[in-house]
Amino acid sequence: MTAAVLLVEDDDAVRETTGLVLGRMGIDTRGVADGPAALAALTSRHPFDLVVLDLMLPGMDGLDVCREIRAKSRIPIIMLTARDGVTDIVTGLELGADDYVTKPFDGRVLAARIRALLRRVERETDVTRLEIRDLVIDLAAHRVERHGRDIDLSSTEFRLLVTLARQAGRVLTRDVLLEQVWDTDYLGDSRLVDMAIKRLRDKLEDDARSAGYITTIRGAGYRFERD
Repeated sequence: MTAAVLLVEDDDAVRETTGLVLGRMGIDTRGVADGPAALAALTSRHPFDLVVLDLMLPGMDGLDVCREIRAKSRIPIIMLTARDGVTDIVTGLELGADDYVTKPFDGRVLAARIRALLRRVERETDVTRLEIRDLVIDLAAHRVERHGRDIDLSSTEFRLLVTLARQAGRVLTRDVLLEQVWDTDYLGDSRLVDMAIKRLRDKLEDDARSAGYITTIRGAGYRFERD
């Protein structure tokens, strides 16, 4: 799979080394050093398939860049964050980032995560429409509607909803969701699932009519309710 990636990283050595590693693995990478340059690159004629975004940037930090990108685009975003930056990870995912890699990282691991995320995005177009309860899920348009109102979901939240809705009535463990939604076992990092479920619930269950879409099964996982 050939992919065009925008790498936003202010450390020249990291940016250049990562670009070389990704390039050797068939991923066309363009590097920029700050947020304004990233936003400008995304509005240029050069198309990108994915953004790798360092959160620690000078001036306009990565979280602000992520927020600006999500206001205009659904392009997949992988965050680069410090190993102990749990708060930044949570905030970034809530702003719409799809994945994260902690520093220091192996370029080959980042390449694998890029390919995995792009495979997931590609699979979303296999089915065109799901209708369950009062939700209409248009996979081709990457759109969710309830009672004529659009629900704004990130790419990860959308995949999570589709995975749960396709298997409504079944209990899906965190490990199964990691495999099916994130395309990896994440070394057992079930926090990623729990955080994504919380964000999805907040968006789906914002009124009495929509309460109870997703049930937590203690010690087992999560179930999307048919009725």
